[in-house]
This record gives sequence, structure tokens and C-alpha cells, in this order.
Amino acid sequence: MAPLFPLFFLLLTLPAAHVGATLKNGLGRTPQMARWNSWNYFGCGISETIIRNIANAMVDTGLAKLGYEYINIDDCWADFNRDSQGNLAANASSFPSGITALADYVHGKGLKIGIYGDAGLRTCSKLMPGSLGYEERDARTYASWGIDYLKYDNCHNHNISPITRYTKMSEALLSSGRNIFFSLCEWGVEDPTWAGGLGNNWRTTGDIKDTWSSMTNNADQSNKWASYAGPGGWNDPDMLEVGNGGMTMEEYRSHFSIWALVKAPC
Repeated sequence: MAPLFPLFFLLLTLPAAHVGATLKNGLGRTPQMARWNSWNYFGCGISETIIRNIANAMVDTGLAKLGYEYINIDDCWADFNRDSQGNLAANASSFPSGITALADYVHGKGLKIGIYGDAGLRTCSKLMPGSLGYEERDARTYASWGIDYLKYDNCHNHNISPITRYTKMSEALLSSGRNIFFSLCEWGVEDPTWAGGLGNNWRTTGDIKDTWSSMTNNADQSNKWASYAGPGGWNDPDMLEVGNGGMTMEEYRSHFSIWALVKAPC
């Protein structure tokens, strides 16, 4: 537990106001709850059936009434190539009804739906196109589908500055005609002091693993960015691993509590 002492000391000394600009889309006034994400459990093995079942479970277990709301699809949801018009298209095998129908289903449960993209030529799985050079087109596509949240990864980026790449998508989303929560998954490679004016949350670390050491390391790495979190924009030490089996119940309770204390998405 020793590495966490600086974190808790910092929590007791946080300034009242956060530093930096805020994205002007009216979203993220509080840390988003229930950013359920498909990746850490399902990886590329996702389908519209799984997403519908997760939405059902969110309601049936009572979590939706507690404020949990986002059902987020991660990598591997799209066809390998764009369609003949240059648009992203859902994988016909795993999402045969299309994303619009799935979004309608999730919205019908009183929940919100998120999707995954990448600020490079391919996503991290290499199984679907990235949005580099297609930012406006893809933002319009997400808006037309009824998407509420975009996780935007950082793979295959041709060493172009993340500020340049994430600014383009941020501006495209603002012009899309729909308010879409923008989650910057830049991994904290460059100090995310610039991210507040572009996104509603930003990764401060690399990917989390379902181990105590990985979880505490991500928490410790996020210490120095505490003052940048506030209404409209939040630090993100990556998604919760709670329930995936790699830690004890006591460690998962600590994991959940730490993420709540640092105002990270839970």
C-alpha cells in the first residue's frame, strides 16, 4: 500500500478549482458513471447480442437507477474496410442490425451508447479503419447513428502530434450536430495538460491490467494531474477491472474506491 500514500495526501490538498480550459459541449459536468466497456472482458469477441444483454443487465440489476448509464462498444465493431462511399460500417456478422438499431435499443432502456475509434490509420486491433483524415465524416456518422460517447485511441498514428490529431476530432464532433462525450485515449504519452479544451476525459496512463500492481501504478501515475480535473473534463487512469477475477474482493473494493476518490470514470 505504500505507493498510494502520495495519492491520498494529494487528495487532501486538492485546490478548489481545476486548471485549464474546458470543452464547450456541456457534457461531463460530473465524472461519467458506468462507463461499462467491452474490451477488458470480451476483447474483439463482441456482438450486438452481447451489447443488448449488457444493457438489459444494467437495468435489471438496478444499476441504471443508481446513475450508471454508458454502454460502450470498444474495438472490432466495424468492417475491415470502409464502404464504397468512404464511411465506417458495422461488421455484418457481429452487428447485423447496424449501429443505429443498437443505439435505439440502448436508448430505449434509458441508457446511453458509446463507440470506439482511433486517431490513426487503423485501430489498435488493426481489424478496422481509424479516423485519421476522416474526422469530419466519421463524426457525422456517429452523430447520425445516435452515438453519445466516443473513446478515441492512439494507435498507428504516423507520429503526428496527438494535439493535432485530437483537435481535429474534437472540432469535428462539435460540428456534428450532436453532443458526444469525447474520451481521449492518448495513454498520457504526452503530458495531458492540453487535453481539457479538447475532451471530456483523457487517459493519464497506459492500459490497466487486472492486477494490484497495475491498478496502483496507474493510480500513482495520475497524482500530478489532479488539479486538471473538474466539471467538463476528468482524468482517466483507465477503466475499472472490478469483477474480472485477477484481484481479491478487498483489492477490487480498494480499486473502486480509489477511482471514485480521484474523480475517475467508474
